Amino acid sequence: MKPPKYGSFAERQATSEEAKKALVAKLRPKAAVADPAFEERRAARAAEVEALRAQRATERQVKREDSARKEAERRALEAEIAEASELELRAKQKAARDARYAARKQRRK
Repeated sequence: MKPPKYGSFAERQATSEEAKKALVAKLRPKAAVADPAFEERRAARAAEVEALRAQRATERQVKREDSARKEAERRALEAEIAEASELELRAKQKAARDARYAARKQRRK
């Protein structure tokens, strides 16, 4: 008969415990090698992103100002057109009133 590989229960238990620890150690993340230029690249990327954000914010502000200027011009033009049409309407009404007045004067003579 072949002798058992492990002599006692305590030895089997200790071996099992060591195997579990080795498995956990194998799955544990390893310390990453720190790239010396990593911080510099990260800072450069952050600066680039910040510059893009500032540029886009400026572009949005310019678009808003342009839109507001165009809207103001449109409103001014509409007001001018409305005023001109109002004056034209009043002139036509006055002309019609004057014509009626003149016709009435003609009938009385």
